[in-house]
Amino acid sequence: MGKIISLVNQKGGVGKTTTSINLSASLAHLGKKVLLIDLDPQGNATTGVGVNKGDITKSIHDVMTGKCSAQESILRTKFKNLYLLPATINLAGVDIELMEKSKSQQNFSKNTQLKQGIDPIKDIFDFIIIDCPPSLGLITTNALTASNSVIIPVQCEFFALEGITQLLNTIMLAQKNLNPNLDIEGVLLTMLDSRAILCLEVVEDIRRFFKERVYNTIIPRLVRIAEAPSHGTPIIEYDPKHRGTIAYLNLAKEVIERNGSTKREQ
Repeated sequence: MGKIISLVNQKGGVGKTTTSINLSASLAHLGKKVLLIDLDPQGNATTGVGVNKGDITKSIHDVMTGKCSAQESILRTKFKNLYLLPATINLAGVDIELMEKSKSQQNFSKNTQLKQGIDPIKDIFDFIIIDCPPSLGLITTNALTASNSVIIPVQCEFFALEGITQLLNTIMLAQKNLNPNLDIEGVLLTMLDSRAILCLEVVEDIRRFFKERVYNTIIPRLVRIAEAPSHGTPIIEYDPKHRGTIAYLNLAKEVIERNGSTKREQ
């Protein structure tokens, strides 16, 4: 059974999409069959792996609204072992669509549409990585309901823990009401400027707060990591020997080690 992991944090600019792209690509590079689900209406994960949104005919919006199956929407990227379930701006209205449907159809569950959509294909992959939007709305609730676990990217900055309590409460509510098996996979420190003493203090604060859940790997703040998605490519393809590439490969190895997964037949 494939492991479904959502990257969640309601704060923007913490490296969710960058990590979703680069973790997926690194897992694929290490021989895992990976599906990246773009669940953000901005569709940055889609363009970040080289897919032109203008060419998309079926997207995650269509899956969540029952217009097509996940199998019909999955695209093979140009990177080995890496597949994409893309997003377009249509996804921005899915909250309202699901709410309206739940009012008009008695047995319709607005929180489980993503789960129902991807359940039939989850065993095809070793890992399914979901890039969530920077909010705790209905889209993110669908992701939490569909996932086995979450990775929380936390930026190494002064306000890093601001909003974390709200996020943890949302995760606990999802555990209680929708998905009792949901777990916190890990907490990932991102955008570290090792020259800044404050950043290093924040690292210690986060490690004290989350303890063993924090990954050993820390993603540094590097221009090349930020550049790569604008070229439609993960850092591992953009600059294979760069220390950002090494950081994401190390993260992928930690994720694999924590899950003890085996290679899927391609």
